[in-house]
Amino acid sequence: MTTSDLYSIGVSGARAYQAALGTISNNIANADTPGYARRMIELKESPAGTGTTIYYRSGVAYGGATIGKVVRMSDYYLDAAARNTGNALGSADQRARWMSDIQNGLNDGSLGVGQRMSAMFASVERLASNPTDTTLRSNVLFAFEQINTAFKQAHTDLTAITEGIGKAAQTEMAALNDALKQLADANEGLRRSSDGTAAHVALLDSRDQALTEITKRINVTITFGANDVADVKYGAMDMVTSVAAGSMTVTQAGDGTLSFTATDVGGTTAAAAAPTGGSLAGLSSSAEANRDRIIDLNDLADQYVSDINDWHTGGFTAAGVAGGTMLSIGGDASTLQVLITAPADLAGANAGGVANANLVAIGGLRGSGGIEDTWVNLISDHSNVVTATLAEQTAATSRDTMAQEARADVSGVNLDREAADLMRFQQAYQACARIIQVANQVMESLFAAI
Repeated sequence: MTTSDLYSIGVSGARAYQAALGTISNNIANADTPGYARRMIELKESPAGTGTTIYYRSGVAYGGATIGKVVRMSDYYLDAAARNTGNALGSADQRARWMSDIQNGLNDGSLGVGQRMSAMFASVERLASNPTDTTLRSNVLFAFEQINTAFKQAHTDLTAITEGIGKAAQTEMAALNDALKQLADANEGLRRSSDGTAAHVALLDSRDQALTEITKRINVTITFGANDVADVKYGAMDMVTSVAAGSMTVTQAGDGTLSFTATDVGGTTAAAAAPTGGSLAGLSSSAEANRDRIIDLNDLADQYVSDINDWHTGGFTAAGVAGGTMLSIGGDASTLQVLITAPADLAGANAGGVANANLVAIGGLRGSGGIEDTWVNLISDHSNVVTATLAEQTAATSRDTMAQEARADVSGVNLDREAADLMRFQQAYQACARIIQVANQVMESLFAAI
């Protein structure tokens, strides 16, 4: 081995370990960057060479170290598992949020429909004990006003939820289309970059981040092609093929439900099935559930008006006049009105002239199949849905956490591991510097001996 061999070995090693130190520093700087996968430098021994010319004695020339490629730490199966759990969690999160909001909108509290109905029946019972009391009669009429107010508030809140779901769907759809475009851009870069280069590895991060954002929102089929390019299908439609990206739109119908349209990479636009996974699937099913709850509320309001009017028109006032229509409703629960305003017009008596007989008869509206019972069933049914959805969200969160942790064990940046590698490469760099120093001392000794 010649002194020049020592120089080349030391210099090549110093350059290689300098690059390795730079990679470690980059890992540490991006420890909290979403989608960043840990990098390593592959170090290889330089190929040895021989000299056979008449001016150079035959022998082996040691080349030192060289940089092979940048290695991105990832695992295909762990990445796919993390995308799958993220897809399930996206749907569960949206449904848990909106189902809880629907439950709050229905409001089974002190100001809600159910307790207002109970308060109304209690007011009528008090009036039955003293049917000539004007104040108690006014309280009964006010109780009906409170029920109407509760219905109107519930309808307003559910309508606001409908609007909120529509806006959330538009936001999620815009993010989805951005991710599809990001994936196509990453594919274009991947086609042009060489495997193992820093640029190629950075583009893989961008590709996987785009895939994560896509699968958070819809269920898709992903295939990987030459040079790590990723193609995406939604059903039978090509949403990303190489460098071309399609798009999707969401439309909200008058009843609040969502419909989807897809435009593939070839420009063909067609109606698309509702997603079965991801946040858009959760929003779609939430919109349907909210529509059903509005229908249930309106049906209950119709039953309330019908039952109360049948009861009141079957009675008579203290003056012997047949009871008038108590309530009216238009197209939905928000249009409820109390038509009787004078306490004297409240029909508390029956046809036989018993002053409180019709007031007592209102108890027949309670019990199985009555308006209170219907409300309880409505609240109970939705509460069961909320409970199941929250349990599903908890399970989905747990599965996603485990999948993300498993992926992070391979792809994530562990600062302790990076610190250990940093010390190791620093020592290797110092060793290479020492080789250069020794080679320099040898040369100085040779020159001094001449």
